[in-house]
Amino acid sequence: MTVHDLCAEFGIRIIDGHRYPEVGETRAVATLERILRRYGEGHLRLVLTTLAETANNKVLLDEVGLWMASDLIRACAGIVESRADDWLQTWDAMPVGELQFICQDLRGFVPQRTALGGMVYERIFRRFGQNAGQFDLFDDRRAK
Repeated sequence: MTVHDLCAEFGIRIIDGHRYPEVGETRAVATLERILRRYGEGHLRLVLTTLAETANNKVLLDEVGLWMASDLIRACAGIVESRADDWLQTWDAMPVGELQFICQDLRGFVPQRTALGGMVYERIFRRFGQNAGQFDLFDDRRAK
């Protein structure tokens, strides 16, 4: 299956590389092809499911967002395999687009993929890590 076929299946529109993508669009075809070649169709399907089928994450269909999701799927393979519904619910709840926007302040200092991956992983760890459920002093959930 090609990247074009997979994008069509997930309702992702591939656009010209000279346009800025809207929600649900991508121009990162080369990135998708590299992920497909390196990790296979099943992995790319998980990346697309994680981003395209969760709330507010269709803005992450760029090089940074795609690689970040790929990295975290590999790093959290046990969670993805054993608790797939919880994985997707966690991505539904995260403001990943907002986190990516915040990461732009680090451009030129920290690679965007790395910064965003760390920010998202911290949220995943809160949900699935050994202290899941405990509130942290700096946790925005305490303000409620």
